[in-house]
Amino acid sequence: MNEERIQKSKRVLSGFVISDKGNKTVIVRCQTILQHPLLKKYIRRRKKFMAHDPENICQIGDKVQIAECRPMSKRKRWILKSVLEKSV
Repeated sequence: MNEERIQKSKRVLSGFVISDKGNKTVIVRCQTILQHPLLKKYIRRRKKFMAHDPENICQIGDKVQIAECRPMSKRKRWILKSVLEKSV
């Protein structure tokens, strides 16, 4: 049997770097806005992701884009895709 493997598109998120203490690792806070189903009020949800930064180019406050990847450690499953804005 010749099964075709369909690769899922990898999720891409954007957020702000809140920590760059680890070697080749940054912590990115991503924010999503959703509407409450009953009250119709907009709610902000925040989540932190650990991302792989191979060249250590990110600093605290940078706006970055991260993409899903294979597990690199216990909690690191994202990789830095690009830096959208540098912090001042």
